[in-house]
Amino acid sequence: MILRIRSRDGTDRITVPDSASATVADLQRLIESHLTVPVPLQRLSLDPALLLPNPSAAVPLLANPATPLASLRLANGAFVYLAYPPDARSARPTPPKALSAAGSFGKKMTMDDLIARQIRITRQENALCAAASFDRDAANAFQLYVAESLAFAVKRAGFLYGRVDAETKEVFVDFIYEPPQQGSEDVVHLMRDPEEEARVDTIAEGLGMRRVGLVFTQAVGRKASETGEYTMSNREVVQAAQLQAEGGIPEWVTAIVKLEVGGDGTGDVHFEAFQMSEICVKLFKDGVLETEVQDADDPRLSNMRKEVVAGGKDTMEVDNDFFLVPVKISDHQGPLSVGFPIENRGSPVSMSALRTHLERMKHLTFVRRISDFHLLLKLASFLDVKADMATIAACVKTQSRVPEGYQFLIESFASQG
Repeated sequence: MILRIRSRDGTDRITVPDSASATVADLQRLIESHLTVPVPLQRLSLDPALLLPNPSAAVPLLANPATPLASLRLANGAFVYLAYPPDARSARPTPPKALSAAGSFGKKMTMDDLIARQIRITRQENALCAAASFDRDAANAFQLYVAESLAFAVKRAGFLYGRVDAETKEVFVDFIYEPPQQGSEDVVHLMRDPEEEARVDTIAEGLGMRRVGLVFTQAVGRKASETGEYTMSNREVVQAAQLQAEGGIPEWVTAIVKLEVGGDGTGDVHFEAFQMSEICVKLFKDGVLETEVQDADDPRLSNMRKEVVAGGKDTMEVDNDFFLVPVKISDHQGPLSVGFPIENRGSPVSMSALRTHLERMKHLTFVRRISDFHLLLKLASFLDVKADMATIAACVKTQSRVPEGYQFLIESFASQG
């Protein structure tokens, strides 16, 4: 049986020769042999929460070495989560470089060489975002479209909008804006529309919200790596680092939505949240992270444009998992509804959709009927963004009465559908 051992340093595969009789102790010895983590320093669990920066004491551990692996009902390819103290994983020493006959007068070192030697990539233990909570309806609308309409065959992405609690550093995602895009199994190209994004930002500001992150899905047929499993591909690392650098807030969060297929063939949709480490964003800003990814590149590794120090050795390639800082994820019921057709999903949203929506919600107050971001974005296409939409969004934020003039305008537009 093959088990996938996921740690804060990446994912490795370990083959258990006799899984029928093997125990937790046998697995620990295999981990020590293959991953060079001493048995006394290993903590194992079937719960991914073990890898959070400050895991709860309630996370169940595989603490009894005599427990048979068969009793854990592990399917072939199942994940086992491994935690250990920093630097517990022994680094394989690299052979010393041969000295040139010319001694110190051999190869001349440029300033770039000296700077490169100072770039040390270490794992960031704690995220700047304490937790990320997703509006249940918004998250469900996003994953449902990907599952039912796209069948997780291609990637899909969206920008997260919501609030940041200044005291707790928690992010609350209240709606997802899906920009124009083209997705394939391994890449999602965002064909960004500055005018539409300006309308989105104005609506968000009126609602007391702002852009707080990125969400993207991973296709079931994404490119495999010959060196092991990976959480985020090199292309995804570049895109996430670029957008986090653009985001402008320390709490910016990146969420991944993926379909995990179990041993019995059934699939479950999972949300995971991360931040790109500060060093990753700095490498992108400084031009050290290679942004041109080739099809032949290993998706598990990010290429550098100059040599860096990672894992105690000089390298031009860094395991992507070094750049990921896990963020605790939860859900909540936000202030907005999600019932209006969502933008940029192929067919344009017509005025008839506005009429249908208002009629379906006519048992509610008018402000409640329009308390949907996607509806507000549609209204912004024919109302003045700065004056009209700012006023309407403020009414939605406070759930106060919409001025009669605006209500008449909106109902008039709907009647034309």
